Amino acid sequence: MVMSEKPIGVFDSGVGGLTVVKAVVERMPSEQIIYLGDDARGPYGPRKPEEVRRFADEIAGYLLGFDVKMIVVACNTATACALPALQEKYEIPVVGVIVPGAKAALRKTANGRIGVIGTEGTISSGVYERELKFRNPNVQVYSQACPEFVEFVEQKEMHGSQIYEIAKGYLEPIVNWGMDTLILGCTHYPLLEDLIEEIVGPGVELVSSADEVAAVAKDLLELLGWRASSEREGRLTFLATGDSERSRQLGNMFFGPEICNVIHVDLEKPLHFEEVTP
Repeated sequence: MVMSEKPIGVFDSGVGGLTVVKAVVERMPSEQIIYLGDDARGPYGPRKPEEVRRFADEIAGYLLGFDVKMIVVACNTATACALPALQEKYEIPVVGVIVPGAKAALRKTANGRIGVIGTEGTISSGVYERELKFRNPNVQVYSQACPEFVEFVEQKEMHGSQIYEIAKGYLEPIVNWGMDTLILGCTHYPLLEDLIEEIVGPGVELVSSADEVAAVAKDLLELLGWRASSEREGRLTFLATGDSERSRQLGNMFFGPEICNVIHVDLEKPLHFEEVTP
């Protein structure tokens, strides 16, 4: 199979990475995408870095079984813990969510004060702060873990007094510090964008890395000459290691009603592209 006809592999610890997939589909509607949500072991945020690295390597190897031409790590925690190792190990391009998000924040900030919210794993790694300061040593960064956000999103509780008070507790200190840009450092957080905007106010730019990652992936595939033909119809195949019906329901929330089927997979039993696509 020629490279342009091969699928793109995307993975996350659950369904949140579908925000990235949606952005990829909008930019590259002709591409075949294999998405794997590791919901049986997610979320990755509270897990140890070495454990996340092992999971990420296992999933990347599994996706290679589908002969993918690129892997997108649509998970901030996995990007923080495992991206360099994956890029060194595999010959195909492996793209993460952190660098594109950091670049976008640096373009948007006017006062050099950037807030970052994410899972405990992402925030404790310090990866966003390192990346931002590497590109601009004068920038100031305030990082805040928001461990309860993912649970609320997956329970479809994006509104209401309880989540509002929790979000206010997380965000008010960063707002008072004077940030003008906030990185949503978790793929679940775009679903809380309205709530976050209400708390931080109109003077703060929100940065979601999903669209930035999609732009990087598109540019890289064009550079390599690996883009799918515009005449081909794109397709999303959704794999999950956990409850496929729950993943389907959550997938509708993150991606849309186009997700009508989720295939349960066992990472110890490799499948091939022809086995999961009609």
